[in-house]
Amino acid sequence: MHNRTAFSPDTLKRLSELEERLQYRFHDISLLATALTHSSWANEHNTVHNERLEFLGDAVLEVNVSYEIYKRFPKEREGGMTRLRSRLVSEGKLAELARSLHLGEALFMGRGEEAQGGRERAALIADAMEAVLGAVYLDGGHEEASALIHRLYANRWPEPGTDRKSKDYKTRLQEATQSILHSLPVYLPLSSSGPEHAKTFRVQLELSDGRSFVAEGGSLKRAEQEAARLALEALGIRE
Repeated sequence: MHNRTAFSPDTLKRLSELEERLQYRFHDISLLATALTHSSWANEHNTVHNERLEFLGDAVLEVNVSYEIYKRFPKEREGGMTRLRSRLVSEGKLAELARSLHLGEALFMGRGEEAQGGRERAALIADAMEAVLGAVYLDGGHEEASALIHRLYANRWPEPGTDRKSKDYKTRLQEATQSILHSLPVYLPLSSSGPEHAKTFRVQLELSDGRSFVAEGGSLKRAEQEAARLALEALGIRE
């Protein structure tokens, strides 16, 4: 296993602990380090960030989830399969996977980003999750990447015949609030930041019972979906 001696003991410990959670040991540990490197850290330390690996991991995830849906839902039509895949590879779902691995704790990020709560930001950790999948694909090939995806999704596949329309978080929240609170949620755009090609949007969701939820995403729609997911959790409504 090469490249491990190039890292400080603290960094190597962080990487090794994540490998244990992933149940995968890298041949080239630098790939994992790159997958965990946010652009804010890369800018401060003049190194490579994880966006290229994120691009690759997105494709690896989509093809594996598509194949699994094809196998698991033999009676589902294309439209239903597409909606289901969108839900399973959504920013909210990827952030959920990242949190299950404590991925945020392992990230390398700039001081400003960390001070703003970047380690818990759904959009950021979802991107890192895709980058890790891309790193595993490069290091171990399709078979290892596929095995990791199957481990991550092991208890997250819906049963065939249930939730056939794969309703998104906003739709489910609207139905829930109409039933429970007899009102509709309100979404308020708060801000957008970052370069034009990689903006982060921030929204606030308000419920009629006084509770509010703030979330971020790579688009306004994704931010609203993440806010709706948080509200559903607060209402005790699980998938």
